[in-house]
Amino acid sequence: MSLTLVIANKCYSSWSFRPWILMRHLGIVFEEVVVPLAEPTTRDTLLQHTQSGKAPCLHDGDLTVWDSLSIIEYLAESVPEVPVWPKDRPARAVARSLAAEMHSGFMDLRAQLPMNMRRKVERLEPTPGAQADISRLEQAFAHARTNFGQGGDFLFGAFSAADAMLAPVVNRLHVYDVAVTPTTRAYMDRMMALPAWQEWNAQAREEPWTIAKYEKASP
Repeated sequence: MSLTLVIANKCYSSWSFRPWILMRHLGIVFEEVVVPLAEPTTRDTLLQHTQSGKAPCLHDGDLTVWDSLSIIEYLAESVPEVPVWPKDRPARAVARSLAAEMHSGFMDLRAQLPMNMRRKVERLEPTPGAQADISRLEQAFAHARTNFGQGGDFLFGAFSAADAMLAPVVNRLHVYDVAVTPTTRAYMDRMMALPAWQEWNAQAREEPWTIAKYEKASP
């Protein structure tokens, strides 16, 4: 394979963060192209990479795969020797369910607490809708750790695609100083200690681009 991952701003792009941290942590070699958001040329540049006109997308030779979860599934099929998903079938089923729920849900949390890797850690009280999303996430974290996570530090023991899909939420909970359980906080700390996380975070902080709507979270 000859892989190129096209991503948007590391500071803000939750969708890009997911396949990137998975590939970097699991040692899947790829080239990287960054297309900054909210620029006059953004749309046209992305359309040169993918018909969706959105990031991320993955090029494997002449093939283009778009959408973060589709990229993850493509990688799971293309490099089966790499543990993208948990090996145990029940754990894998639950991990996929959680990843899909994250992919399509938690809209109030996303709207009120956008991902921002540069944001100063400062408390923002969640709206009732966002708090309901947070409570559901904490329930899911606890369920995964209790039932499948005893063999390692992550949701299903070893790091997997489920952790990658939830990485942006960890940033949100951290930078908005959301009150969470000790179980959730311990999981967040393990995620943020990953070398891949630290690499992404450092590069996000060095980016020159700023987008106002992501810098000012909703009250």
